[in-house]
Amino acid sequence: MSKYLDLSVEEINGLLKEKKIKPIDLVEEALERIENDKDLNAFITVDSEGARKRALELENEEVDNVLFGIPIAVKDNIVTKDLRTTCASHILDNFIPLYDATVVEKIKAKNMIIIGKTNMDEFAMGSTSQTSYFGAPHNPWDRKRVAGGSSGGSAACISARLVPFALGSDTGGSIRQPSSYCGIVGMKPTYGRVSRYGLVAFGSSLDQIGPMARNVYENALLLNILCGRDDRDLTSSHKKTEDFTRMIGEDIKGMKIAIPNFFVSDIVSPEVLSKLNEVVELLKDSGATVDYIDIDYIENAVTLYQIIAMGEASSNLARFDGVRYGYSIEDPVGIDELYSLTRGEGFGEEVKRRIMVGSYLLSGENAKIYYSKALQIRNAIRKSFLKAFEKYDLIIGPNATTTAYNLGEGLDDPLKTFLDDILVIPVNMAGLPGMNVPMGFGEGNLPIGLQIIGNSFDEATMYKLASFVERKLDLNNDPKEVK
Repeated sequence: MSKYLDLSVEEINGLLKEKKIKPIDLVEEALERIENDKDLNAFITVDSEGARKRALELENEEVDNVLFGIPIAVKDNIVTKDLRTTCASHILDNFIPLYDATVVEKIKAKNMIIIGKTNMDEFAMGSTSQTSYFGAPHNPWDRKRVAGGSSGGSAACISARLVPFALGSDTGGSIRQPSSYCGIVGMKPTYGRVSRYGLVAFGSSLDQIGPMARNVYENALLLNILCGRDDRDLTSSHKKTEDFTRMIGEDIKGMKIAIPNFFVSDIVSPEVLSKLNEVVELLKDSGATVDYIDIDYIENAVTLYQIIAMGEASSNLARFDGVRYGYSIEDPVGIDELYSLTRGEGFGEEVKRRIMVGSYLLSGENAKIYYSKALQIRNAIRKSFLKAFEKYDLIIGPNATTTAYNLGEGLDDPLKTFLDDILVIPVNMAGLPGMNVPMGFGEGNLPIGLQIIGNSFDEATMYKLASFVERKLDLNNDPKEVK
């Protein structure tokens, strides 16, 4: 099997420019890798025909950017025109969208080639991707373990080197946590940095699409093309596009970094804390200052997430009714039976649980008692983070309390799903950018990730620190080579 996809993006770009390889060579290699690793269950839909067709069309076009002809995977809650989009749910397993999400338009404009749609938790509701109607994706480092969630398929396919890039979405850690479990680089940009148009909504005030890649530089390259104002998403920012790679490689001497005390409390396992402490010493030795601080209400972030995300989910998922698209029962007796049986059969248990809880939280006086109060405390968390950024350049900590655990664990404990995300949810609450960069391995060669949190729209500074950590640690994050 050819090894072009193991090269850096710049090296692949050089070969394409020199006509030593063609886009079809990259597509065939990616398809072969996906087939050889199909037991990972990283993909729900592989678009072999569409990818080959697009690759052949690109043969006669000028290689005009570094991402030209590169295969990319797209999380299956981001709509793709004429390509099945299921959200890993039975209720949408026959849904073919009529349009592309804005981010899909952007990657197509750069002539990247969509290889397929990745597995995930159903409607992005979960932390292990085990709620998928199509079965859970497996972790490439140990196939008996979870890949994380909800962007588990995207993380697994990059970790296993099936493709160099993937898109994920992050509502409460769903890019960063699986990136930590699988040893890749994942970025949740500032809320509003990337258009949500065409992302199937879960929690609209929390959802954000972001890039997932093998290394820091390539992650920044992908974010470069995803950003920009979109009039179809009124929450998208008017911020001008910028080059997120511009500070990569710079010295970190003089940087001021904070760690919330909650991030190093006894909720975090000793092996994760040990790796974090090694990074802290590395940063201090390199001229950065590291302080431990308190962030108001950060320990309540999971509770707030449950209220806000479930409330918004119950509203957003009301559109799946069996009338216009998706799964529908045959010959219902009246509209009530159509709705109840379609949803009863179409949605999985976790999704139904969240819809019911969310509907309760938004009903009558409860909206004021719970939802409105949660928004107030959420605002206080954001203010506390922003106050910290008046003094510090970045905030760091772990992304997950442990390494990836065994498949099947936690399925009968709904609370565990949320506790998996206890370190990553605060970032969504505050609307801030957060990312994962690998910082070592625990028992059994399982990856451990460093979370880097930045001020609003300061992703470039995050990439600066992430690239420094990546370069200094010089880890081998290819599971096939480490084993």
